[in-house]
Amino acid sequence: MSIRHGLLALLEHGPRYGSQLRTEFESRTGSTWPLNVGQVYTTLSRLERDGMVVQDGEDEAGHPLYAITDSGRVELRSWFENPVDRTSPARDELAIKLAMAVGAPGVDIRDVIQSQRRHTVKAMQDYTRLKAQALTAVEKNGVRERDDIAWLLVLEQLIFQTEAEARWLDHCESRLIRLSSTAPAAGPEPASPGAAAGAAGMGARAGAGAEGAARHRP
Repeated sequence: MSIRHGLLALLEHGPRYGSQLRTEFESRTGSTWPLNVGQVYTTLSRLERDGMVVQDGEDEAGHPLYAITDSGRVELRSWFENPVDRTSPARDELAIKLAMAVGAPGVDIRDVIQSQRRHTVKAMQDYTRLKAQALTAVEKNGVRERDDIAWLLVLEQLIFQTEAEARWLDHCESRLIRLSSTAPAAGPEPASPGAAAGAAGMGARAGAGAEGAARHRP
């Protein structure tokens, strides 16, 4: 997550101090990615070092104000104009967990998938409920209320994300079941006995999970 660019975007609306930036960032994103003041000031210091922001006096309470520079505006424009890089995806804990669970001794991958599916469905329901609240706020406050609209968009992204995750978990389970059905047919002396045995083991553990998958679908 680019806190750096998020702060630059907020500063484009005028000078602000650290706590103010934190509050506005969390209001815009519904505290989905909460910041602490230390993170904000650390990022501001780096932006100042890189010539993206400058200190611009103080407010009436003595808070140091920061303002975006021309270099900061160029950096911000570039961020908006260029797509987010997906060629180097961030580490995904769930994908890593399932990868490690495959063939792990004493681990039933079916249970891992089922447990995650329950959590994912619960998260999807919570996000959907929050979306209804956000829609009400937008209808009440009008489309000009920037924070309400921004929060609504973040929520919808989270809903799409959890839906995709639920589909992927279904796919993982189906894949393991297919491997279970094909592994024995590979012959008594497969080219890679270890791989075949691993696939059979995975499938055996996943096979009983098909019905569970259907039960826990939203």
